[in-house]
Amino acid sequence: MPSAVAPSPLEPLQAPRAAPKPSPAGRPGVDRPLRIGLLTYRGNPYCGGQGVYTRQLSRALAGLGHQVEVLSGQPYPEIDPGVQLTPVPSLDLYRQPDPFRVPNWREFHDAVDLLEFGVMCTAGFPEPLTFSLRAWRMLKRRRGDFDLVHDNQCLGYGILGIARDCAPVIATIHHPITVDRRLDLQHAEGIRKRLALQRWYGFTRMQVRVARRIPRILTPSETSRRDVAEAFGIPARRMGMVTLGVDTESFRPVPQVARVEGRIITTASADVPLKGLANLLHALARLRETHPEAHLVVIGKPREESRTTQLIRDLRLLGAVQFRSGLDEEQIAELYAESQTAVVPSLYEGFSLPAVEAMASGVPLLATRGGALPDVVGEDGEAGILVDTGDPEALRAALVRLLDDELLRHRLAAGGRRRALERFSWAATARATAAEYVDFLGTQPRC
Repeated sequence: MPSAVAPSPLEPLQAPRAAPKPSPAGRPGVDRPLRIGLLTYRGNPYCGGQGVYTRQLSRALAGLGHQVEVLSGQPYPEIDPGVQLTPVPSLDLYRQPDPFRVPNWREFHDAVDLLEFGVMCTAGFPEPLTFSLRAWRMLKRRRGDFDLVHDNQCLGYGILGIARDCAPVIATIHHPITVDRRLDLQHAEGIRKRLALQRWYGFTRMQVRVARRIPRILTPSETSRRDVAEAFGIPARRMGMVTLGVDTESFRPVPQVARVEGRIITTASADVPLKGLANLLHALARLRETHPEAHLVVIGKPREESRTTQLIRDLRLLGAVQFRSGLDEEQIAELYAESQTAVVPSLYEGFSLPAVEAMASGVPLLATRGGALPDVVGEDGEAGILVDTGDPEALRAALVRLLDDELLRHRLAAGGRRRALERFSWAATARATAAEYVDFLGTQPRC
């Protein structure tokens, strides 16, 4: 459990602190642009929401005239012109195609490297902790370079070191990872698997402790804000709500691409119970009894010999389920254009980028009521169909309606696109985030 490691024992290994650089004249964000350091401990642009959030928010903030530098661990995000990317290299122990690798001894340079490898060897997940320590070490040599540092749900102990060393810190928590832990443990088979999961999720105790000491936290929905307040024990008054956005130019209807009959699309970037893929697979197996043309494209990649791959075999869905990974936005948009419907079967979402991407793409959307999905999709039925969480039969029945009713598909496609255009843009997200920065900095002492 890495939470026993506090920042202070590593102090002797750090370079001497540089004297803080004088801040430019004027109030940041009011009289002059902000200088923002955006931290993301992993920024994979093709798998999961952290890389999307990092790229789109940094681009939109730079578009407002602010100076943005992204500090990221591997896999590094894609960054647009006008934004600086500063790598924070790790041992990259989970890289493909050799996850859980054993590094060459020459790769070890300091105690943080040893800590990273040691935690992995004891079945823990070290990246939030070790990335935060490396970022802290790097930023101590650059005191005065940033008006504030924005942590993208790393919440490692090093973040407290950054805040202590005169770089005000604000953090985004997309949803409490304790929800993932609870659902994974509920679906775990056998005591050994449950013990292994408890060890893997040991970093969540650290994240709770760190989050409680960060003075300002952003969440992407009211549902997420409420759940973070409850799970982490943080007063709601310390949290602001800023919805995420969607690139409506990349994700748009492509009328020249023909729909493929029976094609259903979903995103499951993480092969975990939280995403509800198992329920969708059960629904698909029943659906194919009446609609044999129905098939599923999953944007994501399952673990080898995982519960998902075994379930596909058990349900006799080999050939009816296709996984696609490593896709760029253009390729994902084309897959949406080929699909008759998109499904978000999650048991919980703090926001759901796949939902707004499907709506923006003009694909009829079916989603559960998990977490913030009703806030994103809307309860009026104009932008998508909502069903109860964890109910394969409800998913099957809704899919029958969608596949059999062309007029319904057209209505939901138009309503979803309209809702995405009206409510979700990265420019609006950046403006609201920058306003949170300015408000937060107004409460901080000048360094």
